[in-house]
Amino acid sequence: MATKIKAVIFDMDGVLIDAKDWHYDALNKALNLFGLEITKQEHQTAYDGLPTKDKLIMLSCDKGLSHSLHLFINEMKQKYTINIVNNFCKPMFHHEYALSSLQREGYRLAVASNSIKNSIEVMMDRAHLTQYLEFTLSNQDVVKGKPDPEIYNKAIMTLKVLPQECVIVEDNENGIKAARASGAHVLEVKTIYDVNYENIKKFIMSVEEA
Repeated sequence: MATKIKAVIFDMDGVLIDAKDWHYDALNKALNLFGLEITKQEHQTAYDGLPTKDKLIMLSCDKGLSHSLHLFINEMKQKYTINIVNNFCKPMFHHEYALSSLQREGYRLAVASNSIKNSIEVMMDRAHLTQYLEFTLSNQDVVKGKPDPEIYNKAIMTLKVLPQECVIVEDNENGIKAARASGAHVLEVKTIYDVNYENIKKFIMSVEEA
């Protein structure tokens, strides 16, 4: 029996929002208060795509960050992130066109991100994408963040569809691992500009024709 795709689930950072450097800069600004820093290479090879709480646990192991500072640094990081978002997050036509077109064609759309709920809501609102989404899931909605598949399993269950009826759009190693482990079809992208209507529809058609 042919596969029929019914839903598309998007990661956010690096997929719908070009926020990777925003998170990196905001976390470093918070860490700098205590004389610590993550280098670009460290971020790209070890920390990218992980929830901030997991990054802080790693920093305690790798750089001796006191566990007692985790909560404060996390709070400061979120404040710095929102400041950056308010200054730089803008609507992008190709994303608005893609999501509006997919929604109009009957696909169910959601976001599942390792970011916190407030960051997701603010970014989706400023990007003018909230209206196309049935819901968003954050790292606060699950016990384990990506690369664990929990957040994608929950999104699929909330949509009340089968994993094979979903396409997940992801860009980094941890997210791709989580998406693949969920059993859904995974569209891997390199940049936010790869996330456009033509590429998503082409991928859906390839899945349905396979």
